[in-house]
Amino acid sequence: MLTRLRNPLLRLGACVAAWLCAQHALALTCEYDISNDWGGGFTASITVTNDSPSTVSSWAVSWEHNNGTSVSSSWSATVSGSNPYTATPLSWNSQIPAGGSVSFGLQGNGDDSSATITACTADGQTGSSSSSSSSSSSSSSSSSSSSSSSSNSSSSSSSSSSSSSSSSSSSGSPQACVCNWYGTTYAVCANQDSGWGWENNASCIGAETCNAQWGDGGVECGNGSTTSSSSSSSSSSSSSSSSSGAGSSSSSSSSSSSSSSSSSSSSSSSSSSSGGLYPDYNTSAIAPDMTGMEADAVTLASRISLGWNIGNTLEAIGGETAWGNPMITNQLIELVKQSGFDAIRIPASWDQYANQTTAEIDDAWLARVKDVVQLCIDNDMPVVLNIHWDGGWLENNITPEMQAANNAKQRAFWQQIATEMRDFDGRLMFASANEPNVDSAEQMAVLMSYHQTFVDAVRETGGRNAYRVLVIQGPNTDIERTYELMSSMPSDTVAGRLMAEVHFYTPYQFTLMGEDAGWGNQFFYWGAGNHSATDTAHNPTWGEESFVDDLFAMMQSQFVDNGIPVVLGEFSAMRRTDQLSGDNLQLHLQSRAYWHKYVTQSAIEHGLMPFYWDAGGLNNHSSGIFDRNSNTVFDTQTMNALNDGVDAAQ
Repeated sequence: MLTRLRNPLLRLGACVAAWLCAQHALALTCEYDISNDWGGGFTASITVTNDSPSTVSSWAVSWEHNNGTSVSSSWSATVSGSNPYTATPLSWNSQIPAGGSVSFGLQGNGDDSSATITACTADGQTGSSSSSSSSSSSSSSSSSSSSSSSSNSSSSSSSSSSSSSSSSSSSGSPQACVCNWYGTTYAVCANQDSGWGWENNASCIGAETCNAQWGDGGVECGNGSTTSSSSSSSSSSSSSSSSSGAGSSSSSSSSSSSSSSSSSSSSSSSSSSSGGLYPDYNTSAIAPDMTGMEADAVTLASRISLGWNIGNTLEAIGGETAWGNPMITNQLIELVKQSGFDAIRIPASWDQYANQTTAEIDDAWLARVKDVVQLCIDNDMPVVLNIHWDGGWLENNITPEMQAANNAKQRAFWQQIATEMRDFDGRLMFASANEPNVDSAEQMAVLMSYHQTFVDAVRETGGRNAYRVLVIQGPNTDIERTYELMSSMPSDTVAGRLMAEVHFYTPYQFTLMGEDAGWGNQFFYWGAGNHSATDTAHNPTWGEESFVDDLFAMMQSQFVDNGIPVVLGEFSAMRRTDQLSGDNLQLHLQSRAYWHKYVTQSAIEHGLMPFYWDAGGLNNHSSGIFDRNSNTVFDTQTMNALNDGVDAAQ
């Protein structure tokens, strides 16, 4: 099931307009669905479904908005006119196989996001039709309809329905059909409707997943009919639409008043309703490839004990060496592994290397990042590759107003990144973002749409990416906020391939605070037996061992215990060598080593994978372990503490 995430306005109500067109043997269902409405504007999608037993070679949809609302942009279709509007396909989505569907998106300006579909045609033919729109809230529903009647169509305003007697009924079972997956034939799963499966000693694809792919593929049946993701039959026409909060799905269905008919359930994810401001970069999708991808998320997590961040390097604004670190070499990666780390997180920037009009990433930069990934894989170290802060275009703009534009860029970037890195085996993981700034449930819904776009964009490239483990960041990567706001994960086409990510810099006064403030002092010391008897003003007042355990237990109960591994993507505490001296300095460094040991041990014991944050700095208020210029270990005390934490957790 594809998940639609909505803001509070849409949790209270959704507006779906469905219009059914019958033309001899051809029948299209056109559905208008609002994906986001922020009052002065909205995003929506229109899904065109072929309910007939024959392939449709072209299609067109016309619709009209109310109360002065206008369309400001669109994607995945050519939109012309000025209320009413008409959409025609692009070259890659003009054909709709029997039982298949295509979607295009639009963004509008105005207070009224509703619309009425006035025409829905296949192959240039116009058929008789009826249309209806409906809205619902958590406590009641109402409907209104308008229709142009004919002998083979009807509508009922009391039940908010639309129907056509020429809709083709499904025949045959899934076992009698095959899935044309980007030109490669697979069996249609008999025991599941979505995702990839394994039946009769071979891979199979659920009908919903097969029909949701981009392009001309879909479920194909030898007897000329097609299966759809859902079907219904009734002696009277009926239609239903439903909406609920974050993590819910939205669907609309119709059935014929005269005979049993099949209707495709229509649900859209964030990527299909928000992309397309940029070109489609998924131009070379290939069939899924399980080779080297046998390890699911839980299995892969079990192979990681201690990870390391190549911080302030590939994400540096201005270039790889702009923030003071040298270029990444194989000697550095070898040193990191020899010191005890067994996985690498690569923070990376992309937007500064992209064309700001087309979102096309520079080929040379893609190649450079790929080279660094290769260095890690050659040293048998699993890799987490992300879109890091990147100038803040995503993580500082998690708002309904920026949702459509950011989803478009997210999709364009991840299509390119995933395609470039597609041939790496399962040791490479992708991460959607870094530290997305979220303060409310409304923003969380927007963030989840960004994550859904990420998952969909990677999966649609095919190959090993169809099975690659993907990492989903919690709000602010803050543990308590993630526990409160992120109660679900994005929908995925394959089970068991998602991880969650949080970061840990607690207590702030010990790990990051650089000077005393009016509201409180720095903590120079931490942990049992490490409080100062002479410098009591800088002893910790909160956030010690039991607090660490309690926070990690939240992630264990919410994710790990439910089969979702958790990446502790960043943690470290800075050194204060210029602020202290003598016994106080030694107690501080002892406290710092103990903090690193304890956090590492507790994380592992609660099922989290700790990744140390190393930005390369070796001076005061930094936390670098390695001297990257000489390829030597600079901070042996911290390195030993991390390894001691791993050993203690075994």
